[in-house]
Amino acid sequence: MSPSEGAENVAGLVDRRSILVTCGTGGVGKTTTAAALAVEGAAQSRRACVVTIDPAKRLADALGLEALTNTPHRIEGPWPGELWALMLDTKGTFDDLVDRYATQSEQAQTIRDNRVYRNISGALSGTQEYMAMEKLYELHQSGRFDLVVVDTPPTRSALDFIDAPDRLTSFLDNRLFRLIVTPTRAYLRAVSAATQAFLRTVSRVVGAEVVGDAIGFFEAFSGMEAGFRQRAEAVRDLLAAPETGFILVTTPRPDAVEEATYFSGKLGEAGIAVAALVVNRLHPQFGAAAPALGPDGTVLGRLRDNLADFRRVSADEEANFAELAARLAPAPVSRVPFLASDVHDLAGLGVVADYLVGR
Repeated sequence: MSPSEGAENVAGLVDRRSILVTCGTGGVGKTTTAAALAVEGAAQSRRACVVTIDPAKRLADALGLEALTNTPHRIEGPWPGELWALMLDTKGTFDDLVDRYATQSEQAQTIRDNRVYRNISGALSGTQEYMAMEKLYELHQSGRFDLVVVDTPPTRSALDFIDAPDRLTSFLDNRLFRLIVTPTRAYLRAVSAATQAFLRTVSRVVGAEVVGDAIGFFEAFSGMEAGFRQRAEAVRDLLAAPETGFILVTTPRPDAVEEATYFSGKLGEAGIAVAALVVNRLHPQFGAAAPALGPDGTVLGRLRDNLADFRRVSADEEANFAELAARLAPAPVSRVPFLASDVHDLAGLGVVADYLVGR
């Protein structure tokens, strides 16, 4: 790999950044890339932790583990640093936040017992992405790790990952939310005069019990919003900090490159530059021209034609992502070829890491 002039190569990103976020569409090798970056961090004598928010077992499989939990698990290996891994438990992380910002243990228990909270903490769109941000912030602030590598969901969901702090603060600033959690006479008058008719209508549709649970949740949440808001702002600042690097992962397939281009544009709109581009599963390049191995129809001739076909495939793949690479310049491009076998252990991750850093 030859990084563009003035860019920080991938080895430098692993060595000097505190947070690396891998992003890209599904099936491009993003999880493997995240794990390989963490392995490289451990090889560089850093205390590295890789986090997945993908409920599939790909990361655990790649690390040779039966399963991952919400608590960092140390993986032993032949490196001078440390390698840790975890899989996000959305509800468990949300519960920890509630415990942190509740004014009393009874308040926290009331919220955890509320049915609306149980749905929000486990299934509401965007909750997983925000809790991933919370876990990232928690690991970074703990001081236990020099490098945290985050494996995000497929591209369109990963945009939620970036926008999650802003969506949470927008929710907390919503007029209806503020009205419900403000325990004043003005609030009571507003509910009785302007809201009861609406609540009665909603109750007929979804049931009075559901509405009661929702109001109970908001009332129990009262007094905690400032802590959540401050934390969301801190998370947003961390994402945009110089110590954080976003690594875009793709394959040379046109559809994957299109998704990567879309995502890079969204990052740009958020004021975040792509630190590196990783292109997985590339066909090798076999020189500038096919040699004259023999006439058509002979064994050597067929080998010559096969070599020419491989050269065309390789050239087409390079052309597929050339525009994206130019757009992201001076970010370096790491090329990872098709490997002889699937990556399913630490040795395989080490091979991928070698390609990522151009070793």
